[in-house]
Amino acid sequence: METSTSATGSLVKKKSEQVLDGSAIMELVENEEVFTSFVDHKFKELDKDSDGQLSVKELQPAVADIGAALGLPAQGSSPDSDHIYSEVLNEFTHGKQEKVSKTEFKEVLSDILLGMAAGLKRDPIVILRIDGEDLSEFVNGPSYEAEMVSLFQQIVPDDAVLLRDCIVKALEKLTVDQGVPPCSDSWVISNIIEPALQSWDVNDQEKPVSQETFLEEFKKVAERVAQNLKEQPVIVAHSENTFDGSGIKRLLSNKFELDKSLNIALENVPKDRNGKVSKEYLRVVLDVLGPSAGLPPIGAVEQIDKVVADAFDMVNANDGKMVKEDEFKKLLAEILGSIMLQLEGNPISISSNSVVHEPLATSSSLLQPSS
Repeated sequence: METSTSATGSLVKKKSEQVLDGSAIMELVENEEVFTSFVDHKFKELDKDSDGQLSVKELQPAVADIGAALGLPAQGSSPDSDHIYSEVLNEFTHGKQEKVSKTEFKEVLSDILLGMAAGLKRDPIVILRIDGEDLSEFVNGPSYEAEMVSLFQQIVPDDAVLLRDCIVKALEKLTVDQGVPPCSDSWVISNIIEPALQSWDVNDQEKPVSQETFLEEFKKVAERVAQNLKEQPVIVAHSENTFDGSGIKRLLSNKFELDKSLNIALENVPKDRNGKVSKEYLRVVLDVLGPSAGLPPIGAVEQIDKVVADAFDMVNANDGKMVKEDEFKKLLAEILGSIMLQLEGNPISISSNSVVHEPLATSSSLLQPSS
């Protein structure tokens, strides 16, 4: 599974879609009898040596399945998602245990699933079946010419581009909104895009392109892509997340929750003999507070990182000075307040599309009820 992420507009409602909003997960966890049976079955399945405990190695399939259920790329394919896999494993082992009992497995799994359900309720994942119909409607619809002229002008700002390259770049820029699956996915390239380009019979592929030629020839290729999608539909998991500062506002307005979160985040931060903390740890502590404040991990979303950097500059957070713990907490609250104001003024929307190569029913065996 590969993911392409972009800050785009909201998704137009499509035909052939399924919305994952967390309700099925919530139903499973809240039914004690069913959930206990579910855990018994999964624990037995994972406990390969039947010693009544799960080793780190035995937990790996469960961690991989949780990642699949979250729509993450496979382990090892992205530093951002690998960080999440590592966090999930640490939840089970508390960062140090070598073995996990069934009781611990059940407690942590319950917490993770409830967290997933809450996340899906807030930001549902839409499963789209892209079968060429939306792409055909787009290339034969009223908005085709205006949208593609705008795209052409982005692709060919100054120098002429060869026709074939221009068409490939245009396909890469279109999204599920126009009925095109993510072209970052190698399977899509090999099975949908390349065959369409190979069957496109034009003598001027290697010549510089005019706007008129581009519009005419792109439509021919797109119709071939639509035909390939009709024969081999692509399943895409689409999610959208808007960072508007509301999570930070909730945290800052609840002093008890804020103090508790700050104290937990500061537990493992080094202090000198006078109890002072270096300002260089502000970024580390902010990252720990991220989930409570509705923020992504630092490094995960470029636009958010820029907002964070601006907030740090405002309070001279990068000068490395030592400050008392109370001053450290005050600086962190100021940073959160600055991020909140920036996001309230200019919310950042992130859209992510992942091609699902496994059949949906079995993409995460962890979440399949026992038979």
